[in-house]
Amino acid sequence: MNKTIILAHSLALSLSLTCQSPQAAVSAEQAGQLGTSLTPLGAEMAGNAAGTIPAWSGGLPKDSGNRDAAGFLSDPFVSEKPLFTISAQNMAQYQEHLTAGQVAMLKRYPDTYHLPVYPSHRTANAPDFVYKAAKENATKTTMVDGGNGLENFSTAVPFPIPQNGLEVVWNHITRYRGGSARRVHVQATPLANGTFVPVYFKQELTFRDRVTDFDPANPGNVLFYYKQLVTAPARLAGDVVLVHETLNQVKEPRMAWIYNAGQRRVRRAPQISYDGPYPASEGQRVADNLDMYNGAPDRYDWKLVGKREVYIPYNSFKLDAANLKYADIVKPGHINSDLTRYELHRVWQVEATLKPGERHVYAKRVFYIDEDTWQIALADHYDSRGTLWRTAEGHMEPMYDLQIAWLGTEALYDLINGRYIVSGMRNEEKQPIEFGLTSSTAEYTAAALRSAGVR
Repeated sequence: MNKTIILAHSLALSLSLTCQSPQAAVSAEQAGQLGTSLTPLGAEMAGNAAGTIPAWSGGLPKDSGNRDAAGFLSDPFVSEKPLFTISAQNMAQYQEHLTAGQVAMLKRYPDTYHLPVYPSHRTANAPDFVYKAAKENATKTTMVDGGNGLENFSTAVPFPIPQNGLEVVWNHITRYRGGSARRVHVQATPLANGTFVPVYFKQELTFRDRVTDFDPANPGNVLFYYKQLVTAPARLAGDVVLVHETLNQVKEPRMAWIYNAGQRRVRRAPQISYDGPYPASEGQRVADNLDMYNGAPDRYDWKLVGKREVYIPYNSFKLDAANLKYADIVKPGHINSDLTRYELHRVWQVEATLKPGERHVYAKRVFYIDEDTWQIALADHYDSRGTLWRTAEGHMEPMYDLQIAWLGTEALYDLINGRYIVSGMRNEEKQPIEFGLTSSTAEYTAAALRSAGVR
């Protein structure tokens, strides 16, 4: 193991403990650290000793820039230049702040893949009602059914002061994403030479407390509703995926349906979970790769390794710029490194190891989760032989005017076959992302799929 400084969280009871059973909520005294020594969402308020990570001072103010008619935010850091660039030639100098996946990418693409490292800015924040919910969750929310579900949970971030790896992962799954969002975005699965056919999606995500018929007194088991319509190319246009994501997927498995426009037929889709192939991904992503990780955690044992300081994708305004074409981003082997931005941040490192007797194409996964947002920023995936197979990057862009830490572009690289999948691009689109929408549950029923998928 390298000499990376492991920053133990003051309240982590056992950083090497694998989570096997439900854990109790923290005490009111412990929760009192939220907003004092810890940020309202549980990150360390202070910067690091070296001064390379600043203290959190509330995140970017809402008026840090402007949003244009197509929904693109101005970059508050547009004038900044990289402090340095990590390449295959100098990576040994920065090894302690790199992940195995980053090292593997630098070695595989020594002439084109690099990490431009910029000054670190802790830009993330959230609305006050999210902070309030997180503080209440800290003393009330518990895991049930062996950690596979939540009880007494509200809004977002059930465990702002996590005690084990599974609690950290639950924070990622439930993190605040604006409550609801509707967007048009583009996905590409380029061949090794960089050629690609863009796939266009209309996507909707609505958390349960944003549906008009949500009853707080009887919240049920659904965490959020998700719908994805393919609009191009023609061979895929009209296909729709619908998901009801449940809080406890062991007690009540994820409910999913697919509408196939060619057959004009709605059918249940239990394969859209775990390592089932994800539609329109050309085999480059399984179902629980989307959003860096999603779904039921029951097939893995989760180990909290600790905290590390890592160069992660952050404040990725440059990658989301409206003056870019998709061909400017999608390149052979990986996205255009010149358009990326990395910063040094503290992350929780969590390792997932497949339980004996369980099945998944990934026998081991390692997640690096940003302490300020609970977003998985980097993820490494190992096959049954212990070989590093795929590595993922989530390029976060803070929607500062709305106080949403938004996962914009995410890429999943196959280190073996040299292909990758990149999604979330919207550079050439004119329709802005819509946040704060309300919907009825009737809009997320199997019966509603046919009309949604009409070509």
